[in-house]
Amino acid sequence: MPNREMVAKELSDIFKLIAHPDRIRLIEELRFEEKDVNSLAQILNLPAPRVSQHLALLRASRLVEERRDGRHHLYHLTQPEIAGWIIEGIDFIEGRHTGLTKTQIKSARKHWSTAHH
Repeated sequence: MPNREMVAKELSDIFKLIAHPDRIRLIEELRFEEKDVNSLAQILNLPAPRVSQHLALLRASRLVEERRDGRHHLYHLTQPEIAGWIIEGIDFIEGRHTGLTKTQIKSARKHWSTAHH
């Protein structure tokens, strides 16, 4: 398989993995600091078991790592640059007719670019 095909396949696998709204939000919440499942569940307004399932997928693909601190399991991005990809991806939805207002898009970009919960 030529190099470009191999690289395209790897990128495709990453895009498939992050192609879920919950996982995109998880990645953005982990952009600046590590958090535990319960904190992430509360911030994202998701059930903790669902957050755990998403984190397990992200861990299996080595996008997220777990660190234990006593009884707490803290999660962080292995390559925080992936969160930057997502922020840059907002530019692509601005040009599309998605039903989102410019205010909604601007608000998400601002929150994700500066979020420190």
